[in-house]
Amino acid sequence: MKNVLALMVLLWTAVPAYGQNPPVYWLLWFDTEDYIEPGSDDAAKRLAEELTKRGVKATFKIVGEKARVLEQRGRTDVLRALAAHDIGYHTDFHSVHPAPAEYLSEMGLIDGAAEFARREQAGLRTLERLFGVTPSCYGQPGNSWAPQANLALRQWGLRVYMDDGGQVGWDQQPFWYGGLLYIFNLGPHTVRADLNDPSKLDEAKRKFDAAVESARHRGGGVVHTYYHPTEWATTEFWDGVNFKWGANPERSEWKGPQKRTPESMAQAYRLFLEFVDHARATPGLRIVTAREIPEYFLPRDAAPPSGLPRKLADGLDAYDGFSAADLLLSLLGMEPQVVDGPARRGETTWAEARIPRAAFERARKDAAAFISKEKRLPDGVWLGSRRLSLADFAATLAGDEGSGAVQVRKGKLEFEKRIGTNAAKQYNWVIHPQGFAPESLLEMAKLQAWTLKPAKLR
Repeated sequence: MKNVLALMVLLWTAVPAYGQNPPVYWLLWFDTEDYIEPGSDDAAKRLAEELTKRGVKATFKIVGEKARVLEQRGRTDVLRALAAHDIGYHTDFHSVHPAPAEYLSEMGLIDGAAEFARREQAGLRTLERLFGVTPSCYGQPGNSWAPQANLALRQWGLRVYMDDGGQVGWDQQPFWYGGLLYIFNLGPHTVRADLNDPSKLDEAKRKFDAAVESARHRGGGVVHTYYHPTEWATTEFWDGVNFKWGANPERSEWKGPQKRTPESMAQAYRLFLEFVDHARATPGLRIVTAREIPEYFLPRDAAPPSGLPRKLADGLDAYDGFSAADLLLSLLGMEPQVVDGPARRGETTWAEARIPRAAFERARKDAAAFISKEKRLPDGVWLGSRRLSLADFAATLAGDEGSGAVQVRKGKLEFEKRIGTNAAKQYNWVIHPQGFAPESLLEMAKLQAWTLKPAKLR
């Protein structure tokens, strides 16, 4: 009896302690991409080995051509050091034009996904061959992001999109989008230490502590830090030297970036490792990889509670952790599943205020049939020779009171506020051609925002 009482007291006192210290997860990742400067090979090896010594497992997102060049140079020592960590994917050639946003900017959802797979699959297969695992995640080169990639990534078995950018986000924490867990656009929860200025190290530590505290204050969350191994080998990026503003010289004309001095390199390692040691010493912080992070979040395809889907009548958005797509599927009587958003923006041509019940029920069944077959939401639904846009259909369905005729409602696309604006700003990467402003990709991002919802910790 005494043992039972002691256990009850222990459990009772543990509950408030956990509530005061919600879980915070730190992801450390490296875009491993420079296949021009051999010194970046040594940097990747040393970083991997130093972290292994400290018991820190990072995610190395590797470019396909980088992996092939390591193999060609006989750097099995580098491959072995990287294999002790989590392996992610970072495109096949990174900055050789056309970059992903360039070749996808004039393509639709389905043909764009197929083109992404055609161009990028070889690099993925290279990593699978050399490391014996399917990469855990993907991240775009620079800010060359495009939503069509989500479809191919899911097909390849990747679960996580991990990078940084401003095209889509949810309150500076992870979110589900296109069926993937996005570690993306985390704002102040993205923290790096300056590798060149020792006087800024304490500031970086303070920012890290503030990010951890911010995540805890939210009830738990994610902080991440990213670098490129080449930052320890060179003072300028390899791709900016060769592919700036759309330049695409032949391989025989590629130039090497400016190298660090031995003193500068030693300082960069010292500052970084001191920053890592500070993070390691943070109470209650759990260091995880992209492969592990999905397990700490609730599943992406649970069924919403009864009554919640009706909220779509007032505004199309995610509610209580369920996307607009999740709620629409529920209204249609369909099982929870991963679907994509519509391929294009449909327009309403139905002019009357009400729709006859029989016509509306046919449209409802047709929408469900389309989703079942295509695994994406339709652009709209047909009512004879006229249509309702998907937004108007969802709002009308959510507000349907079951009377003889159905009152038409206008759908308010609230989730579009989560998508970045100003394509020139969002895609202003030194590798893209000057003036590159693919508004079509932001429009596609809005269409796929039907699938957008915050990721809830377990």
